[in-house]
Amino acid sequence: MEHLLGQDWEIIPAGGATGEAFFAIKDNQKLFLKRNSSPFLAVLSAEGIVPKLIWTRRMENGDVVSAQQCLAGREFSAEEMAGEEAPKLLRKIHESKPLLSMMARMEKKPYGPDSMLQDIKLTLEQGLYSISTIREALHFLEKEWTTVQCNDWAVCHGDVNHNNWLLSDKGETFLIDWDGATIADPAFDLGVLLHWYVPKNKWSHWLSHYGSPLTANLEWRMKWYTIAHTLLSIQWHQTRGHLFEVNYWIKDLDNYMRNDYACSYPLTKPL
Repeated sequence: MEHLLGQDWEIIPAGGATGEAFFAIKDNQKLFLKRNSSPFLAVLSAEGIVPKLIWTRRMENGDVVSAQQCLAGREFSAEEMAGEEAPKLLRKIHESKPLLSMMARMEKKPYGPDSMLQDIKLTLEQGLYSISTIREALHFLEKEWTTVQCNDWAVCHGDVNHNNWLLSDKGETFLIDWDGATIADPAFDLGVLLHWYVPKNKWSHWLSHYGSPLTANLEWRMKWYTIAHTLLSIQWHQTRGHLFEVNYWIKDLDNYMRNDYACSYPLTKPL
């Protein structure tokens, strides 16, 4: 990183699971650097979905480093996800033709329920099948995957956790961390976001800001994708030995299967 910017810059890790993100600081300047970020970052920047892209440069080892404007601001709180800003930006993303065109040029194929179900079956550890909730959830997905087909594809973020939503000090809203983006049914994003953050009796109001009515078809698709996403999350934490998180999301899945309730995030560990 120092070779790209010069020795006058202070480079510090920005955290995150991959260790590929950094802050670069010099005098009153601050940049957000990321190695091998999403190749359609320029389109996201042009659409105003992420902070402004300043430059991209290729390193000697072939890695590509991007530098973005580092804005004063903060992450969304869990409570703010139920407000007006998140649905408005998500609608802009799902309706963006430039984003969809860029993903198509990258030869990305739609990630439909058949592909998602296959990923679950390939990754779910055998030991998890001993849990009745896991078996019931998988049975539901297998039985109903043909009923949640969608031909109105959109670019979906894939990780709508409130930590990925930023509010600048100028009131601008951004959605960052696009490494898991895919072409999918908009319900792929909508289901988990509403389940995690919005009381079910307020889904219709939230979706009015998104620009879509709460139809029975949309609600059914969101349920399917929420259950599928939760199974993948359980396996992700299982692989990393996060036992508290595994148990938390199994309990969440059981409640959802039994009661179809909403508002389960954020996960907090006991002291």
